[in-house]
Amino acid sequence: MSVLAVAQDVTEVTDLREKVRVLESLVDRSDLPKPHTNNAMSVEAAAEYYRAIVESSDDAIISKTPEGLVTSWNPAAQTIFGYSCDEMLGKSLLVLLPPEKSDEERFILERIQAGETVEHFETTRIHKDGHRVDVSVTTSPIRDRRGHVIGASKIARDITAQKMAERQLKLTASVFTSTIEGILITDRKGTIVDINDAFSRITGYCKEEVVGQDARMFRSSNQGPEVFRFIKMALRELGEWRGEVWSRRKDGKSYSVILTISSVRDSYGNVQNYVALFSDITPLKLQQEKLEHSAQFDSLTDLPNRLLLSDRLHQAMAMCQRQNQSLAVLYLDLDGFKYINDNYGHDVGDALLISVSNRMRLALRDVDTLARIGGDEFVAVLANIDSTHDCIQLVERVLGACAEPVHIQGRELKVTASIGVTIYPQDDAEADQLMRHADQAMFEAKQNGKNRIYLFDSALDAEVKTRSLQQERIALALLRQEFVLHYQPKVNMRTGAVVGAEALIRWDHPERGLLAPGVFLPAIEEHPLSETVGSWVIDMALKQMVEWKLLGLSLPVSVNISARQFQQQNFVNHLSEALANYPEIDAKSLELEILETSALEDIGSATKIMQDCHRLGVLFAIDDFGTGYSSLTYLRRLPVETLKIDQSFVRDMLDDSDDLAIVKGVIGLASAFHKHVIAEGVESVANGKKLIELGCYLAQGYAIARPMSGSRIPEWSATWEPPAQWTQAL
Repeated sequence: MSVLAVAQDVTEVTDLREKVRVLESLVDRSDLPKPHTNNAMSVEAAAEYYRAIVESSDDAIISKTPEGLVTSWNPAAQTIFGYSCDEMLGKSLLVLLPPEKSDEERFILERIQAGETVEHFETTRIHKDGHRVDVSVTTSPIRDRRGHVIGASKIARDITAQKMAERQLKLTASVFTSTIEGILITDRKGTIVDINDAFSRITGYCKEEVVGQDARMFRSSNQGPEVFRFIKMALRELGEWRGEVWSRRKDGKSYSVILTISSVRDSYGNVQNYVALFSDITPLKLQQEKLEHSAQFDSLTDLPNRLLLSDRLHQAMAMCQRQNQSLAVLYLDLDGFKYINDNYGHDVGDALLISVSNRMRLALRDVDTLARIGGDEFVAVLANIDSTHDCIQLVERVLGACAEPVHIQGRELKVTASIGVTIYPQDDAEADQLMRHADQAMFEAKQNGKNRIYLFDSALDAEVKTRSLQQERIALALLRQEFVLHYQPKVNMRTGAVVGAEALIRWDHPERGLLAPGVFLPAIEEHPLSETVGSWVIDMALKQMVEWKLLGLSLPVSVNISARQFQQQNFVNHLSEALANYPEIDAKSLELEILETSALEDIGSATKIMQDCHRLGVLFAIDDFGTGYSSLTYLRRLPVETLKIDQSFVRDMLDDSDDLAIVKGVIGLASAFHKHVIAEGVESVANGKKLIELGCYLAQGYAIARPMSGSRIPEWSATWEPPAQWTQAL
């Protein structure tokens, strides 16, 4: 019999003489400890001995009647369950049972009454304060000398901490097994000691193949050894490292991961293991590369786009400065492409662009960059140019590649190219200006018959060799009245209404013919002549409006204002005087178009000037909106009525998703800030239809009308009708 049973036998007897009798009978039991003397232990001493054992036990030692009422309750029971001996004596142990275990005590009693022992029964009990206690219980019957069951003893051991540790270990094991992140554990020397299932799924290696191997077996050649040196240094100094690395699967393929490596130290601070946790981010990396590619390359031809071109041009210019070399910038426009695109459809046009761009790419060298910047316009940067002669030879190869026939859908199609060229550092300009110079030269190539090359340095007349000479010639042209205004109508594409016209200056040059403003205005951009020419344009536009009014046509006119003219101190006074000279004209019929960059050079000054002009009744539009860097704050502050979407975005929006996104954005901004929006550069019916669908109804462009003399506007306005695709678009 156990010591507990002995003590409980004594506890069950209430009469002192009977207790002594029971204890005397117990002393003779062979299963009780015997005193280490020759004299028999007294009953009182034995009782005290066993009581001390019960009282000092860390386990709850409880005895109860066959009916389940508590008859003894040691200090450990109070510690474990919270109830004192006085609170529990004569009470049922049911108070300790959770609701879901209400039948458990009855089951145990039935076993005890049958004389059976319930050993190491793990269960849950309720502490006095309400929290749950995990216990391991052994319940045994207490018998008298005749073998009758006179009660039961319980030993309850608190295993809450053990159970919590088991649950924690189980959770940890579950996380280790179930997590989607790969886990690799090594010893302090980097030898693999364990992996989880996700590791095998990601890498293709099973546990038997990697345990015992060096973790360096997964290194990929996609990164250099300096990465691993940095990891080692971080682990040594910080105890952890996190970052992106490339690894290698069992099949040899590289893959990208987000990797976290942590040191595991013992109680003395010594590294015992390293734990590596990683996630396969290869799909994200591939998507990132795809997005980066789409941000820098044209979606149709896979050539660099405007953004990447600008970066490469700046790099090439820096290289030229370091190595004392030259480079050439080519601006190329395909002759005849619009006819093919309009008559055979965009699919044929796209196929033609792809074919021609591939031929141009083959005609250039590996060090050169060919970019598509929109529609049928391309720019090339030719590096390491030794001489103008060598440059021209290379450009002629490109010209010839463009002129070769292209076979598409059973048709033989042919285009040519007009190429403008400028050479740096002979043309010592900034990158953007170099492209504008090449663009101007390209325009000259078209004006001179197309399918040819034109050098920017020779784009000017023989007598115009310096900017000073250009300015003198422009001043003379003003005196000789060689400048004329043409007007490009603005319409509501949905209703067909003619809502205005933009005044565009032209130079009717006696030798060179009709010149576009891009040819001569840059020469006076920072010269007082720009103010004189600007005032002339306003005056001629007002005069033309009077002539139209006499013919019964009241048509608002917009005039482009240069930054210098707009910012001159007496601009508002000059404008007021001009309006006073034509009292027949309502000032609201005059709209001033300023470039986005001009308005933002000095936002405070620009706002004041515009407010002063508003008091005169004049309206404002921001021209080429979207090409600058204006913020929403500036847009909110500037008192403008209209935003003009730059033609470079409108022209290519059907083919270029980036341009389409910009167009949508400008339309959305205009709507959000309650401003009108008009698109310039509408060159096809399809472009107009798309704009209507996007909510932009006002437009101008070649699909509506080319700029024309003021005398032709009344007749055109009376006869113009929009395409049916526009009026039926919504």
